[in-house]
Amino acid sequence: MGIRTTAAIVSARALSSFCKIAGKQGVTMAGKLAMKIDPGILKRLASQVKGEIIVTCGTNGKTTTNNLICSALEAEGRKVVCNHTGSNMLMGVAAAFVLSASPGGRLDADNAVIEIDEASTVRVFPHFKPDVCVLTNLFRDQLDRYGEIDITMDLLRKAFDMAPEMRIVVNGDDSLSTYLAQESGHPLVTYGISEQVPGAQGHAAGGTHEIREGQFCKRCGNRLEYRFYHYSQLGVYHCPSCGFGRPEIDYDACHISLKDGLCFDVAERSPDQGARKKALSIRANYRGFYNIYNILACYAAVRTAGIPTDHFGSMLDAYNPENGRNEQFRIGPAKVLLNLAKNPAGFNQNISSVMEDTSPKDLIIVINDNAQDGRDISWLWDVDFDRLCDGSIRSITVSGLRCQDMRLRLKYVSIHADLIEDVKSAIEQRLKDGCGNLYVLVNYTALYSTHNILKAMEKG
Repeated sequence: MGIRTTAAIVSARALSSFCKIAGKQGVTMAGKLAMKIDPGILKRLASQVKGEIIVTCGTNGKTTTNNLICSALEAEGRKVVCNHTGSNMLMGVAAAFVLSASPGGRLDADNAVIEIDEASTVRVFPHFKPDVCVLTNLFRDQLDRYGEIDITMDLLRKAFDMAPEMRIVVNGDDSLSTYLAQESGHPLVTYGISEQVPGAQGHAAGGTHEIREGQFCKRCGNRLEYRFYHYSQLGVYHCPSCGFGRPEIDYDACHISLKDGLCFDVAERSPDQGARKKALSIRANYRGFYNIYNILACYAAVRTAGIPTDHFGSMLDAYNPENGRNEQFRIGPAKVLLNLAKNPAGFNQNISSVMEDTSPKDLIIVINDNAQDGRDISWLWDVDFDRLCDGSIRSITVSGLRCQDMRLRLKYVSIHADLIEDVKSAIEQRLKDGCGNLYVLVNYTALYSTHNILKAMEKG
């Protein structure tokens, strides 16, 4: 591959190793260094992938869905390049390929499974053309970085135009994602949940206080009508004016139970006859209704790529999140669950997941406003924090750079919160005087540092 490529890979590896020793993530820095030394390295390495390149985009669920797809492929014995850590901008994507390559620039990979930040797709797609793109959902997220959802949709539309042969696996329950995918002209595969689920936050039309981004038809501007919602704008919808509506679902979750984890069947629609058949029964020891969508997206993507799913069930049994998304820790006698909550839709689903646990629990909420989080934290006022006014929650502690704002938000729904600005101190205090069942919800830049704190405490 040449001296420049070798220098880029060796330098990136050395920097990544140094960052790990220093307790830093360093993935983005490694990718940036490699691209600076050899600007064409990503394109050359990606061209060596033998099979399909699958990318995942969307506001919520990208990292979990992406890592599930990677695990599903590895369970079938395939070698996979993946940005496991969630570093999903151009430099993080580059690092995933560079750190998987040999010093001589050779990449031995059957597939690449890559999470990409929506705004970064237009920077990544010129380097390689994905074969499959999973579009999870489109919610309001970081207004001062993305602007309104229309801006994100425009960026994705431009990126899709760069990969004309790409197939899109789309969440058919999201009117915004569905409209964007249909308008792109790409071949579509859909997944969704066609039944209203007892015990979930699902509800009949009109019965929610959640902010919905997709209230109006993107095709004609009239208000959409819903038979029911699952959460936010996800549900069964149609436009009474122009006929736009929820498409036929190719991979449909049915017979859903939320008792003792997630249990559901996947019904698969035949491409030729349209008939449905039971394709798979899923059992997963995960909490959170939204994880049904993540698992469905993973299964649909793998099937769309033409890769076997013989070991899909055993993969789910063995899957253990290690990136702060529903990651569990055992610190002495206490159970601790860490999860990301970075926008209204995601936070409301986190609250639902916490409330599914009816046993006594303590809660820590960490809010930062660094550049990657978005400086504007007004989204906190769109979260249904009043649902935390429940006898099972023994204490709530707020922490992070904007802990005062978070405490004020809770005060407006008459919920008392202790304030401990330092995250490590907050965790230590709740482990000392709490009930032994701790939930830690953090926004983006607090995730990696909080994960490291909990990992160190777990090791003792």
